Amino acid sequence: MKYYISQNEAVQGGIVLDDVILTKDLPTSAGSKMLDGYMSLFDAEVVNRLTAAGYAVSGKANIGEMAIDLLGESSYYGPVTDGDSLIGASVALVHEGKAYAAVGMDANGTPRRAAALGGGFCMKPTYGTVSRFGTVSLACSGETVTVTAATLDAVKAVLDCLIGHDDKDGTSLPEEKCLLAKSGAPATPKRVALAKGLLESTAPDMQERVRFVRETFAKNGVEVVEIDDSLLLTAKAAWNVLMSAELCNNVSRYDGVKYGYRTQNYKTIDELYTNSRTEAFGPLLKTAILFGSETLSTENYMKVYDKALRMRRVISERLCEILSSFDAILLPVASKSAFTLADTAAKYTLAYDENLYTAPASISGLPAIAFGGVQLIGKAFSENTLYALAELYEKEGK
Repeated sequence: MKYYISQNEAVQGGIVLDDVILTKDLPTSAGSKMLDGYMSLFDAEVVNRLTAAGYAVSGKANIGEMAIDLLGESSYYGPVTDGDSLIGASVALVHEGKAYAAVGMDANGTPRRAAALGGGFCMKPTYGTVSRFGTVSLACSGETVTVTAATLDAVKAVLDCLIGHDDKDGTSLPEEKCLLAKSGAPATPKRVALAKGLLESTAPDMQERVRFVRETFAKNGVEVVEIDDSLLLTAKAAWNVLMSAELCNNVSRYDGVKYGYRTQNYKTIDELYTNSRTEAFGPLLKTAILFGSETLSTENYMKVYDKALRMRRVISERLCEILSSFDAILLPVASKSAFTLADTAAKYTLAYDENLYTAPASISGLPAIAFGGVQLIGKAFSENTLYALAELYEKEGK
């Protein structure tokens, strides 16, 4: 069990980075044997912005391989647990006061899941408002830099210094758009939609968490209305296809030639590629690569990958339709409030099932804030509205 992959011993209570964010003074492994000990030649843009704002990087937090698993269980360095339960390393470091906040990457909902189940707050801002330059590429069309902290004030402070246009990131939005995502005047949300179908698929302990948040909103004058969310249930299948396809392409660069792990057991170039990847990648990542490769094949491209792209558009339109009448959508962050190593040992692809709850925000690029076992999805650039709703929960002292 390893919380820190590497750390600056002299820095206490600074910012901890998930191990997919490049730093020139600390190794970046992305939780994989393939990149064990890899040293970048430059810092990620988010690191430069943190430094410019006066923050110090205290270290790199352990994550699951390529940040696509449930709660870090697939890490080459071992999972992080609290008793029997899996916990996110960055959330644990924040919770223990060893870091002021954590900056991570949300491709499969892992930071949101970890924060909501581990007692923190995680904000995934609107896609394109924070630069991804200098991060390990996972699923480029949906991955978003996130901020996790023990308080909303800390989340706002750190995220505000990260938001902004970056010419080095081709998906970065114009500065005037980015500024809309920064914290500002308090919003006054009035109506929240509750994703009924997603809630019904969860265990009683998770339903209780959603009920508490719902009652907290109602007590503070926010109307909560159950809606038909049947179309949102399809986001999981679509995002699994898109994420795996993009991941398959992004990890193709790790072949044992230019950098990363190289097998000692090869005689031909094909054996070098095959054995290096076979020995260095874990089961979940191999499964994702094979699935992504299959969906991009000539036989399946139109009937699987292209269909997933069409589903993304339909799901995004449905979310916009819902949010035209509501300030946010309330939904659980997972099927239950805790997961054990036994859960992931029984099904190592469990994360692909659990993104039933996180995929809607990932596939649409909409902002989402997670806390207390739940998450709220808002319309683009509605971060202040999400903050306002989360503050109602924070005031309860939970």
